[in-house]
Amino acid sequence: QVQLVESGGGLVQPGGSLRLSCVTSGIIVYAFHMDWYRQAPGRQREFVARITSGGNAHYSDFARGRFTLSRPNNTMYLQMNGLQPNDTAVYYCRAIRSSTEYWGQGTQVTVSS
Repeated sequence: QVQLVESGGGLVQPGGSLRLSCVTSGIIVYAFHMDWYRQAPGRQREFVARITSGGNAHYSDFARGRFTLSRPNNTMYLQMNGLQPNDTAVYYCRAIRSSTEYWGQGTQVTVSS
C-alpha cells in the first residue's frame, strides 16, 4: 500500500522558516516525480515545486529563491524560508509517474504575527 505522509507544518511568524517532510512508503521516490502543491482557503490548489525522478528541481515563481527541495532516502523535504502571510495554506505532496499519482493528506502552514 502506498502512503505519503506530510509533516512539519505549523504556525510561524512572517519572515520565519519551516521544513516540510513527505515520508513515503510503498514507492521508490527516485522512480517518481515528486511535487509539492498548496491550497489556501477559497483558492484552487497550486503547484509549488517539483523534483524530477532524475533529481532536477523546478520551482514556481513565488517559491524560487525562498524554498528548497531535497530528496534523501525515501523522503522529500521542502525547506521554506522568508515565509509570508500569503504562504498560508495546506501543503500537499504528490508522487506521479505517467498516469499514476498518489497524494498525501496535507499539512497546515500558517504564517501570522
